[in-house]
Amino acid sequence: MQQHTTDGMSASARRRQRIAILGSTGSIGTQTLDVVRAYPDLFEVEMLAAGSNWQLLAQQAAEFEPNCVVIADEAAYEPLSAALADRPIKVYAGAEAAAMSVVATTVDTVVSAMVGFAGLAPTLAAVRAGKKIALANKETLVVAGELVMGEARRCGAPIIPVDSEHSAIFQCLVGEQPSSVKRLVLTASGGAFRDVPTERLADMTAEEALKHPSWSMGRKITVDCATMMNKGFEVMEARWLFDLPAERIDVVIHPQSVIHSFVEFRDGAFKAQMGVPDMRLPIQYALTFPYRLPVVGGNSYSPVEAGALTFAEPDAEKYPCLGLAYEVLEGAYGAGGACVLNAANEVAVAEFLGGKVKFTDIYRVVRATLERVAPTRPTTLEEYVALDGEAREVARGCL
Repeated sequence: MQQHTTDGMSASARRRQRIAILGSTGSIGTQTLDVVRAYPDLFEVEMLAAGSNWQLLAQQAAEFEPNCVVIADEAAYEPLSAALADRPIKVYAGAEAAAMSVVATTVDTVVSAMVGFAGLAPTLAAVRAGKKIALANKETLVVAGELVMGEARRCGAPIIPVDSEHSAIFQCLVGEQPSSVKRLVLTASGGAFRDVPTERLADMTAEEALKHPSWSMGRKITVDCATMMNKGFEVMEARWLFDLPAERIDVVIHPQSVIHSFVEFRDGAFKAQMGVPDMRLPIQYALTFPYRLPVVGGNSYSPVEAGALTFAEPDAEKYPCLGLAYEVLEGAYGAGGACVLNAANEVAVAEFLGGKVKFTDIYRVVRATLERVAPTRPTTLEEYVALDGEAREVARGCL
């Protein structure tokens, strides 16, 4: 792997960041390790955590030699331990182990890339320990944005977004006054079914839903892109990251996936961050901010080759999950509505990927769950965990 120059960085910025990666075997995690390979003088892997893919986790550990690895699936502890028996790497298992590992004094930066609700507890633990957070797990803010951002302010933990849309907004806001922002505009590809007639959606399969037109991502998030629930989650995440109400955060369909988001300012000026759809750019930017370094294997954007850029309003009938997310954000289902929304969506998407429900059942199950769970206002991690469990049980009853 070619290594790149760090010319222009200050001496302090060149100090090696000791990184913990939550979700190291997923799409964001593996691409984060690409960045580490390109800049070994800047990054050192301190901890790797994965859900159940112990084989890949063992390979990553053998290459990067972290202090410890964590596998959430306790059944995978024995084979993982055996695979790393000849190496001085601590091996832990269970959901709580990741949260305990990220607070170690030997960790500087936590890349939060776990999928779903599972990322909340370890990310919150890292925030409370004052770690720098490179946030790719959007559910952390979707579910408990008020709690997490409040703790980040209290503990002085910087949160830099990794999602391409939020990274774009973050980049556009550098050097700007928050009071000068009129609105945010998140761009969306429209997902795998963008050009499929609405009346045909009920017949679409999981295999078809996973054929994203622009990005290479994990299975769950790719389905969320097809329903545009993912974009609804991103609106929620933007609300907490940038402290703006829902009515000042808009969504447009942008099939070319070149403009990753816009910011409109009070004077009528727009800023947009543009580039090829490559997640290594926002990952690396989060790790090296405020410096920009060459992206390993990155392709340059060519305006001439890209051709015309187009935009359209999302079709409310085709993408009802997006409208539902706005309803939740605006308080229609109480302060805990986003937690219920996320839990029900995780259940419904898993059933769709397993071939047990139709694509259009995802929206049906999520709305039905929101209507059946009594509105609450969780304020602690324990209350969010309890509400998540209740919502999942209700969602399974709605399948």
